[in-house]
Amino acid sequence: MISLKDGSLTALSRLGAASAGPAKSKVTVSPRASKASGYRPKLVLASASPRRLALLEQVGIIPDALRPVTVDETPTKGEVPRHFVRRLARAKAEAAQKLIRAEPDYAKCFILAADTAVAVGRRILGKPEEGDKATDTLERLRGRNHRVHTAICLVTPDDRMRERVVETRMRFRNLSDAEVRDYIASGEWKGKAGAYAIQGIAGGFVVKLVGSYTNVVGLPLTEVVTLLQGEGFPVSFFWPNLAEIETE
Repeated sequence: MISLKDGSLTALSRLGAASAGPAKSKVTVSPRASKASGYRPKLVLASASPRRLALLEQVGIIPDALRPVTVDETPTKGEVPRHFVRRLARAKAEAAQKLIRAEPDYAKCFILAADTAVAVGRRILGKPEEGDKATDTLERLRGRNHRVHTAICLVTPDDRMRERVVETRMRFRNLSDAEVRDYIASGEWKGKAGAYAIQGIAGGFVVKLVGSYTNVVGLPLTEVVTLLQGEGFPVSFFWPNLAEIETE
């Protein structure tokens, strides 16, 4: 089971144990079934990101299983950020689809995949793996405007793909060299697009944010909810149980 540092998966496990393996669910799979009928289709998240899992939990969506996949995240020559994240989100969805459709319990389920990139103009900054590269990235961002692009790709139980790309405009204040150095020392930048996490220390760097905040964290919730609802997934299925979790 994939755990979240903030312990939020404890609450998830009480409702349905979202896990990297098959989930134990007493709910019958039925595309476009309503909560009133006692059925709901299953949802698989093609990611192991604790941030994306926590964001889904925030709006009461509990994935039945996690199927993280690995794809080549190298931009093609001349590729613009919007096309880049769309291509990667689709590639993740297709890879997860190949895995999941061979499993009888998930033969007819929804699959949600996403990819996020930070860009200055047409330049995609990526996810630096070394401190020196992370420092270069933050020095490029300080005092400048940049954009965060997230693509979401939803595979429906009948194998249709629905896609959205969301863009948020951002600006950091002019960070000092000491702030950049100390932020790198914090380690918060590791594995993050653009070498920062807005939900952490870097939230104090932001002087302008136009658009979706959750998009910057890694999953634009309004668009995810709208996409799922439009395809018949009962987003509010777990909501009545959330009060029980909060009181435990």
